[in-house]
Amino acid sequence: MKLRRSFFARSVHEVAPELVGATLLVDGVGGKIVEVEAYDHEDPAAHTYGGPTARNASMFGPPGHAYVYRSYGVHWCLNFVCETGSAALIRALQPIVGTETMAARRGTTEPRLLAAGPGRLTQALGLTGEHDGLPLDRPPFELYAAGVTKIAVGTRIGITKAAEVPWRYGEAGSPYLSRPISPRPRS
Repeated sequence: MKLRRSFFARSVHEVAPELVGATLLVDGVGGKIVEVEAYDHEDPAAHTYGGPTARNASMFGPPGHAYVYRSYGVHWCLNFVCETGSAALIRALQPIVGTETMAARRGTTEPRLLAAGPGRLTQALGLTGEHDGLPLDRPPFELYAAGVTKIAVGTRIGITKAAEVPWRYGEAGSPYLSRPISPRPRS
């Protein structure tokens, strides 16, 4: 079942774990989402915490759109906008479709290194700032609902503010995670 924008019109804390196991394709290239992090409107680590800016404008727009930003001036990162000011960062996926294209974009044929981490993922999928603000239920994006997936929950990584909150969700035991998550199933 294709995911529509209405799927995202709720709390990021409901949406983020439900994205684990979903299929993400960009121009027909992608795979299964295996890791996400939630950032909500009251979160000091969220880009929206200080209010609207030109950079974070997509996060204040309607749910079900992409928020793509450059991290530390180096890597693009993909987020799915949920309720106002909240988004799920897509951290990793298991490459399934268009792996040759991903390998060419990434300069490696090692499956685990194609899309494990937000910067690798966007490079493998060919995402840039041009994709910021685009609806997730229209080309170039395709999103399909997850099947039954055992989810591990852990703390977010790569941040300094509110790093202790357990808002990182991943497919338990997946070798495609950016970093392992302690095997603590979500209740």
